Amino acid sequence: MVDTDAARAGTIAREHGAEPLADYRALEGRVDAVSLAVPTVAHASIGCDLLAMGIDVLVEKPIASSGEEADALIAAAGLGKRILQVGHTERYNPAVEALIASVRGPRFMGVHRLGVFSARSTDIDVVLDLMIHDLDVIVQLTGQEPERVDAIGVSALTSRVDIANARLAFPGGAVANVTASRISAQKIRKLRVFEPSAYHSLDYGDQQVERYALVSKGGERVIEHGTLPVTRDEPLRREIEEFLNCVRSRREPRVTGADGRRALALALRIAQAADAGRA
Repeated sequence: MVDTDAARAGTIAREHGAEPLADYRALEGRVDAVSLAVPTVAHASIGCDLLAMGIDVLVEKPIASSGEEADALIAAAGLGKRILQVGHTERYNPAVEALIASVRGPRFMGVHRLGVFSARSTDIDVVLDLMIHDLDVIVQLTGQEPERVDAIGVSALTSRVDIANARLAFPGGAVANVTASRISAQKIRKLRVFEPSAYHSLDYGDQQVERYALVSKGGERVIEHGTLPVTRDEPLRREIEEFLNCVRSRREPRVTGADGRRALALALRIAQAADAGRA
């Protein structure tokens, strides 16, 4: 357990039978893998050091604070043949897995991710803090990068964008409208996907996906409604479990450094547009 706060490091280390450390450099030669949860601006510097020490890294999202820093992490992992996994936890949500498997041709996607204010992660804006989860999922659903991004952002309780809305236009005509707020009175995490003859509604928190489909029955067109089969499970536990399995087997994780880099690049495009129009 490494934390610059000695008291906190000691408390957590005692709970888990670990040794408290104040400097991550002391991990060299003593561990095989690390979960890196530090401010985003330190992801690249600490992550690259750990990878150079021969340590596999699970880094929190966003992978880094810039594309250059993300590239440095990816290069360091490649050079040392290390595992680099990015913590896009929603990818391990069983409901998201069911949605991605069911959707065939998304035409319009609407997302609302609203959270109650917390001082955590105020070193980055709401796009990199919250919206990036949905951006990663949207790219998985479309298999494409948007060709046009329009966004607006508002600062309310911090000096950074706290509320943002983005409209993403993809090649072929698909559109996504994404809203994220970290100053909501209630927590909402929902994604809706419309495609020809079908509609899906995903609730990230309840891990439920409703599906409406227009089908032919007895020569008539009727709307069929149901829920996709989902076995509820804890996404964070599944994410960490896969990381440890990848460390043991040396296989590539579901969310690679390249995936994290792709989500970051899109988030930065949106953040730049939102910041430019900030109220």
